[in-house]
Amino acid sequence: MQLSVIIPVLNEADRIVASARALAPLRARGHEVICVDGGSSDGTATLCEAHSDLVIGSGKGRARQMNAGAARASGEVLLFLHADTALPERVDELVIDACRDQPPRWGCFDVTLSGDRFAFRVIESTMNLRTRISGVVTGDKAMFVDRTLFETVGGYPDLPLMEDVAISRRLKRLASPVFLHDRVVASSRYWERRGIARSVIRMWALRLRYFLGTDPARLERAYYDESP
Repeated sequence: MQLSVIIPVLNEADRIVASARALAPLRARGHEVICVDGGSSDGTATLCEAHSDLVIGSGKGRARQMNAGAARASGEVLLFLHADTALPERVDELVIDACRDQPPRWGCFDVTLSGDRFAFRVIESTMNLRTRISGVVTGDKAMFVDRTLFETVGGYPDLPLMEDVAISRRLKRLASPVFLHDRVVASSRYWERRGIARSVIRMWALRLRYFLGTDPARLERAYYDESP
């Protein structure tokens, strides 16, 4: 069973080489890495070429990029990875075992945030608990899904934000997610740049507005708004 790791990238030149190099053991074991560039202006796509099996371009937006990567993937299991998230060792064995048990399956890993402040330990614990209670898998947890199941639900909805929440809701109707205790390490740069308390409040507010029916395009503008 082959694993396809799909990485949506946009202006990640300062970190993509290290992130892609870390996946070399996966490629050596016969799995594939696909980078999908959303129109970078810093040479990200070129940097990906030496460390990926395939580099393609698509329209901007993680949903479109991940769907484009899935359409070109050859693996039976798809794993969607943020460029600033590191996978655990032998991730292929963990994911394939989880999906082989009772296919079609999908799920994610627990997450550790890269920052060393105590507040990040609280945030990551809350994130892991929330995922297990709600069954909603966010992108920073390295969602994996059996290819057949992914195609059955039509892939990621074409949304500018909350695409991970939307596909989780679709997938849950067909199969319960698998939660792996092994951890990915996700960058804490979002919280560090904007402030921890402000970031937590903003993300909870965005999710609440999404569940109340706010247009995801409006949520995207709010997400990237740098004003206080």
